[in-house]
Amino acid sequence: MQTVTTHEAKTHLSRLLAAVEQGEEILIARGKKVVARLLPAVPPTKTPRPKVGETLDPPFPIPDSAFAPLTEGELREWGL
Repeated sequence: MQTVTTHEAKTHLSRLLAAVEQGEEILIARGKKVVARLLPAVPPTKTPRPKVGETLDPPFPIPDSAFAPLTEGELREWGL
């Protein structure tokens, strides 16, 4: 792991990026304090997009009671 100053990083950015592309990790310091780290970028994993009409999750059962009419008490609670 290589440590460089901010001035060196600014001056030699292309060389440092080439080293990072080869898998090296580079620390950038302001004075003696490390403030940043250059790492190789990891390409994001692509998840396939669903086709139109395709669902992402498995279907779940809906009980028949979900379609039952509301009782008189429930209608009053809803203000109907």
